[in-house]
Amino acid sequence: MVNTSIDPQSPGASRTGKPRRSSRRRVLTGSSFLILLFLGAVALLVTVPRMLGPAEKPASLAVASLPFWNLSAGQTVLAANRGTFNEVSPWIYGITNNGQIVPQAPPGRTAETAAGMAQLRTLGIPLVPSIANRTNGLWAYEPVANMLHDPAAMTRHINDIVALVQRERYDGIDIDYEDLPATDRQVFTTFVTRLADALHDKNKILTIAVFAKTTDAGEDGRNAGQDYAAIGKAADEVRLMAYDYNWSGSAPGPVAPLPWVRDVLTYAKTQIPAEKIVLGVAVSGYDWVDGGQGEVVTWIQCFGRARAFHATSQFDRLSQSPYFKYTDAQGHQHEVWYENAESTATKLEAAKAAGIRGAFLWMISSEDDRTWATLHNILPVAAPGAEGSSR
Repeated sequence: MVNTSIDPQSPGASRTGKPRRSSRRRVLTGSSFLILLFLGAVALLVTVPRMLGPAEKPASLAVASLPFWNLSAGQTVLAANRGTFNEVSPWIYGITNNGQIVPQAPPGRTAETAAGMAQLRTLGIPLVPSIANRTNGLWAYEPVANMLHDPAAMTRHINDIVALVQRERYDGIDIDYEDLPATDRQVFTTFVTRLADALHDKNKILTIAVFAKTTDAGEDGRNAGQDYAAIGKAADEVRLMAYDYNWSGSAPGPVAPLPWVRDVLTYAKTQIPAEKIVLGVAVSGYDWVDGGQGEVVTWIQCFGRARAFHATSQFDRLSQSPYFKYTDAQGHQHEVWYENAESTATKLEAAKAAGIRGAFLWMISSEDDRTWATLHNILPVAAPGAEGSSR
């Protein structure tokens, strides 16, 4: 999901019965013909799917995306805000150079991750874990490249993913393979399509995380490497990572300026069915010092630093983002842009106005605790088991 440095079904086709043919031929009278015609019309009305009216649209999708280091705290948030989320994606798996799926957490945190996953299962929320091309704390292109460009390796990887989902009784899987060059566009599409088919055969779902862009080419090769239309056709959810407009390696600025988020949604809807689009919202920020690298910071860290250095937080009306500046004890100038409940609300409202499926919140830890009520009010979800909560 990019911002990671804070720590370290579609079901298969349904079967329809065919009517048995009578061995006897009958001559229809006028009245019997009219009766059969009437019955046929009634049957047609019953069997043809009815379009949903505005009040009957499925409830929104609200996904809690939790990295491995925030499973326990994230579970506490979900438990305290039951009915706010109806899907959770623990960001816990990586891959090795030979395509093997491995835990992202270092060996010393294996028990912690297992305990966090056990806690999440007690909530009864559909589990769709993420696999990222990030292992031992680093992003790497080679593991994905080795798989994409070797048909046998791709088949093994797909089989491994399906086996993992079935063995662990997950509801599906989320793929977060980043930084692929434009030349991998077709092979990545092939992988996504084959994986979707394999998971759908088992009544499991596939979600794909993609970089936000406002044109097909986007800003660089990694944007062109993701074919929105093809991915949208195959996957059940397409998760737009609409954040990191400014990031640790850029100049200071808003993480997800609202005009840009709206442009991302507008373009995505030209390529992907709206009911499959899920807007990514990061609820953290960056602290840049003297124009250098930005440090990922949580909302609570921002609150603490502003208080410690007597900084006044301001709200940029163009980007709809909070920010503040301060001078640290060593005399270094800092500029901090982050997300709070108010800025998050504007993005959730944009998702609602766009008529998309919902949103996922990238929860690295210690978010503004007013965010959950904001999410619940803007994108209400159905209670587990209620109509609209299942796929």
